[in-house]
Amino acid sequence: MKVAVIGAGTIGSAVAKALAEAGYQVTATRRHIEKVKWLEEAGVRLERDNRKASEEADIVIIAVKPNKVGKVLEEIREKVKDKIVISLAAGIPLKLLKEFAPEAKFVRAMPNIAVLVKESFTAYATQDLSEEEIETVEKLFSAFGKCLRIEEEYMDAITGLSGSGPAYVSVFLEAMMYGGLKVGLPRDIARLAAAQTLLGTAKLLLELGDHPAEIRDMVITPGGTTIDGIFELEEGKIRTAIMKAIDAATKKSKILSTRILNST
Repeated sequence: MKVAVIGAGTIGSAVAKALAEAGYQVTATRRHIEKVKWLEEAGVRLERDNRKASEEADIVIIAVKPNKVGKVLEEIREKVKDKIVISLAAGIPLKLLKEFAPEAKFVRAMPNIAVLVKESFTAYATQDLSEEEIETVEKLFSAFGKCLRIEEEYMDAITGLSGSGPAYVSVFLEAMMYGGLKVGLPRDIARLAAAQTLLGTAKLLLELGDHPAEIRDMVITPGGTTIDGIFELEEGKIRTAIMKAIDAATKKSKILSTRILNST
């Protein structure tokens, strides 16, 4: 199957690479091709012409900034008739996508940067696809990591939680790493210990199906070291800060959607 990725930026390049490594024939577009020449090593064909790439593709993925989506879809409208078009742009509803290219079949999706290591969580919504086409799309998304179909009303919240999530987690990881440095660990050991601890805890949550609080209580013992650390975290209101971050990013996604709707 041939896939065109329109917009080989950070996410677009990661998506193109993951799909090429999964066996898809991938063409990625960008004005300044020289900046993504490394994609050719993964088997991605590079192209400057969005219309040509879209015409040759079976599925088209739009990976440009939200304010560029309308312009791109108007450019390729005639080349995506009856084709599946996947938009990765935050805040752009299916209704608006359909107005730009009425004869395309749209999917609105939100992966995250963990596509680079094939561990993204990709949520998606669609109203146009048949069950067979949904299977095709989910097989494609499986090259990124895990995927889940959701109602479109949840897409802004997904953007705030998992779309932006790697940035929040990186702040937490950095804090853990610096904590290790503060108590005397060498930098490489602190980095590895922090990252593997986060990875292992996430795997526990997914495989055991427990609530995070249950995992926390498996570690805490009366009068032990962990309860002192938890006390400091609670005093620093870390949970409130993370919840506020997700809420703020979700609201921003909704604002982007409103701005774009008002400008069309």
